[in-house]
Amino acid sequence: MTATTAQSAPGTAAGSGGRAEASASAPVVAFEKVNKSYGSVRAVADLDLTLHPGETVALLGPNGAGKSSTLDLLLGLRTPDSGLVRIFGTTPRQAIEGGRVGAMLQSGGLMEEVTVQELVRLACDLHPRAHPVRQVLEEAGITDIADRKVNKLSGGQEQRVRFALATAGASDLIVLDEPTTGMDVSSRQTFWAAMRSQARQGRTILFATHYLEEADAIADRVIVLHRGRVLADGTSAEIKAMAGARRISFELDEPADEAALRILPGLTGIEISGRTVRMRSSDADATVHALYGLGVYPRGIEVAGLGLEQAFLAITDAATAEEAGR
Repeated sequence: MTATTAQSAPGTAAGSGGRAEASASAPVVAFEKVNKSYGSVRAVADLDLTLHPGETVALLGPNGAGKSSTLDLLLGLRTPDSGLVRIFGTTPRQAIEGGRVGAMLQSGGLMEEVTVQELVRLACDLHPRAHPVRQVLEEAGITDIADRKVNKLSGGQEQRVRFALATAGASDLIVLDEPTTGMDVSSRQTFWAAMRSQARQGRTILFATHYLEEADAIADRVIVLHRGRVLADGTSAEIKAMAGARRISFELDEPADEAALRILPGLTGIEISGRTVRMRSSDADATVHALYGLGVYPRGIEVAGLGLEQAFLAITDAATAEEAGR
């Protein structure tokens, strides 16, 4: 399979306020032929990328795909070797100094000897378009830990404080790098409820994540990076369709003959766990027919479309295989 990039307009989400005008608006973010290398490693390669007002965009990619480098370039933490990065038509530094960008990054420590409320108040004091401290604490779900010292917080609580700092002012663009790392399920749900609230206010949100179920549920546009380039770009449904494969799962009465299963026609991926088999196939009918031809009679066979995680793996695996064959 040759991976392609969907060029259709990004999808919209209900209740996203103003998104219908995105195509007529100036872009929030524009990357034009951006390159960045670290020694012999090319982290970002001729990257073209545009984000429009009101979009909630998930940035996906395997380790080393260029996600963190792309965010660093966007926030002015790194300078491109060539190409142009613009936020609201200005340089990243100008946009940030104007209070139009809020960011939550993995790197960088928090002041430890102050309380959560003191830290949030400091962020609000420094922001040119600050929200009231109480509002920031409430929207981040950290009112109950406002008087706690930062050095007494759990990893998940620290992430929620980072989110509060990113949303301390009326920023038009919010950038999040792996925002729910370290959070439990309840905290993640609270976090994304807060992000949906930000989106309803018309803010553009760009987040990098390894939790593909979050991208599927939250984003109205998904961008897949591979070796510093955009490999796929579209709605979650478009990304799933782009993979061009189906998911087949079943149980066996006896241990699977992995060697025999791996040569089934149409097979693009297989995972065996005991007597449970999960496959990806570009031709599910041919795969299932050949399966019975081997004298294998599966129980509880299910054929379905790929989820976002399976589609992501199919697309990136195909790109890697294509590069290896050159």
